[in-house]
Formats: sequence, structure tokens, C-alpha cells
Amino acid sequence: MLTIRDASLQDAGRLLQIFEHYIKNTAIAFEYEPPSLDEFTERMRQIMRRYPYLVIEEDGEIKGYACAHAFVGRAAYDWSCELTIYLDPHAQKRGMGRMLYEALEKALCDMGVLNLYACIGYPEREDEYLTANSADFHRHSGFVTVGEFRRCGYKFGRWYHMIWMEKVIGEHKPDQPPVIPYPALKKTCANLDSAICP
Repeated sequence: MLTIRDASLQDAGRLLQIFEHYIKNTAIAFEYEPPSLDEFTERMRQIMRRYPYLVIEEDGEIKGYACAHAFVGRAAYDWSCELTIYLDPHAQKRGMGRMLYEALEKALCDMGVLNLYACIGYPEREDEYLTANSADFHRHSGFVTVGEFRRCGYKFGRWYHMIWMEKVIGEHKPDQPPVIPYPALKKTCANLDSAICP
């Protein structure tokens, strides 16, 4: 049985375990060394102050996570955010990534976010560290490539490209209402049982 729920800081150890695989064994993550548990927990805390941070469980075991975070971090970019997703390598190709992204997108849409972005490592030639799978996953999820930086990431003695992909999920208006932070949206939902709640 698959379940998607909000992450808690108590999940940090398991999420870091998933993330470490991608740092140590792939060029999907451009970090060289895994963060400490304290650092990773603080990263989660910062994101969760404003954005959704979701995990997917199978029979109570976390198999992956996805979150949104600030795009650039300036006020005029409030309606845009960057997405991150990582699955346990044994949980891939089972539809969990699609389920996580659909839940994340709904929550962001309810917040009033309009533009979703993904920053993706991309190989000149696929190798044992990096394939085009992430870009293909995002393309199937409705993202389009909007930018490319060539040979900007160096890992495992090789140069990799980076692409930006974008998905627009809302209407851009001259009098755009402000984005509702996710914790405030959840609180409103709990109090009002709103139909728009994630």
C-alpha cells in the first residue's frame, strides 16, 4: 500500500540515506560529500517553513521524497519554485515519482504558485553516473527545457551539462494574488475544511 504524507523532521535520517546514494554513486546530485544529519535536518526545516515537503511510503517504509524550494529567493519570484525529488533506487520505475510530483504540484497550485522549475544534470553522453532519465521523467510530467549550461558541473573526473526545465501550472494575472505559504494553507484547511486543500 502506497501513502503520501507530509514529511517530519524525524524522517530526516531515512531521507538522508536515500539522498546519500545519489551523492556517492551518481552525478544526479552535484554535491561531493553528503551533509551531516544536522545539516540535512536544518535544510528540511528551512524548506518546510514555506513549502511542501512530501514522502511516499510503501507499507510504512519511506521510499522517496519530493519538495519545493525557493527559486532564486527574491520577492518577485514568489510565484515560482524549484522542485527536488529522490527515490530509493529500488523503488524506481514503479510510478512513485509520478505520484509524488502530482501531489506536490497540487499543493503548490493551491498555494498560488504558477511556475515550476527543475535543475537537472544532463550528460553529453550517458554513462554509469548520469543518464537522461531525469529529463525524460520531467518531460513526461509536462516540463519543457528552457535553458542549458554546458559542461558546468564536474564530478567523478567528468564534465556534465545542466538543464533547466519549466512547467506552468497557473494563470499569470496583472493583479496576481500573493502566494499562501504551505503551513498557513494547511492551517486554513484544518480550520475551514476547504475544498482547495492539499
